This record gives sequence, structure tokens and C-alpha cells, in this order.
Amino acid sequence: MSNKTKLIVTSLAASAVFFTSLIGYEGYSSKPYKDTGGVATIGIGSTQYENGSKVKMTDKPIDQKRAIQIAQAHISKDEQVFRKTLQGVKLSQTEYDLYLDFMYNFGRSNWQSSSMLSHLKAGQYVAACKSLLKWKYVAKRDCSIRSNGCYGVWTRQVDRYNKCMAVNS
Repeated sequence: MSNKTKLIVTSLAASAVFFTSLIGYEGYSSKPYKDTGGVATIGIGSTQYENGSKVKMTDKPIDQKRAIQIAQAHISKDEQVFRKTLQGVKLSQTEYDLYLDFMYNFGRSNWQSSSMLSHLKAGQYVAACKSLLKWKYVAKRDCSIRSNGCYGVWTRQVDRYNKCMAVNS
């Protein structure tokens, strides 16, 4: 199957590439830390545990195996919501992974109210890709400006955009 082959979303799942890039972007931290938005985070970008309780700065450190478990549980829940929002929509594996990564990074409610989702439902794939670049703000800081201390958020968006455009050109 080519990177450009589009399938109904229900026949897709997060790929191994998705998990590798997630770890690459999020990194791993055994101890809680504040993310660029000031939210307590642990492991591989997790802001909450499997039971829904939020990470606190006073939480005990976790090992990498535990970090992967927490992230996989989070992704599994996200994926259920993600699939429901895209019923009948066809995506390539690349698109599936990058939009799921967006949802993991920016949250379910941001995904559900995004112009990306509206464009995808309308079959406007390039417009959906372009909408990724609107998401450059964290805690009212423009992350496309390197000195704002959140440039990694912007470079991740640009990477998503480039991958998206590559499969839609």
C-alpha cells in the first residue's frame, strides 16, 4: 500500500511510525515536568493517567515501560474518539497518524472543533493540511517565533504539514 492510498478510517490504526515519532517529539521524562503550556506532564507527553486522573508535579517518577503504557492507554482512548469524528472519511496512513498526533498534542476538543476536521469531512484534503499551520499558539505565545520558548510546537506542526502535503500532491 502506498503512502498516498486512502482508506476508510475504521480500517486504519496508529502505526509503528506514529509511536516512534511520538517518542521522538515528546521525549521521555521519568519525573513530572511542566510542558510548554504549563501543564504537569510525565513520561511521553502524558498529562493524565489511564484512570483519567491528572499528572501532578508531586507524582513519583516512572520508568520508560510505564510511560509507554500510559501513552498507549491515552492514544487508545483518543483513537476511539478520533475514528468517530471521521466516519466515512478516507485517509492515508500518513494522514491518519499525523492527525491523531495532532489530537494527542492539542487535545480532543481542539481536534473536534478544528477546521482540519471540517475540511476532511468535506473531502478538502489540501485545505485540511493548510489548517495545521494555524495551530502555532500555546498559552497565548506564538510558537513560530523561536524566542517565545515553544518553537518545538511549531516545528512539529510544520513537519505534520509537510507530511500531509506530500501525500496530497
